[in-house]
Amino acid sequence: MSHTIKDKQKLLNRVRRIRGQLDSIERALEEEKGCMEILHQITSCRGAMNGLLATVLEDHIRTHLIDAPHDNTEHNEDHTDAREQLIDVVKSYLK
Repeated sequence: MSHTIKDKQKLLNRVRRIRGQLDSIERALEEEKGCMEILHQITSCRGAMNGLLATVLEDHIRTHLIDAPHDNTEHNEDHTDAREQLIDVVKSYLK
């Protein structure tokens, strides 16, 4: 079972909270709130997105790269491939 399916409700709850934060930013802009208030809201939203990214990325690494089943004959190659995949995943998601 994929980690995103297993933790589906937890992840959806986080996405809904982020959506609420985005809606709050939109309302603040419509109501012409001060830039400091809007900046704080944007920073909070960015933090929530980074938290969601970190959770899914960590679960991906643990499920698909670290705990993935390995064939003993190709054990060293699998670890090298897993390390390279990890580097690629981190680079691509932290752009």
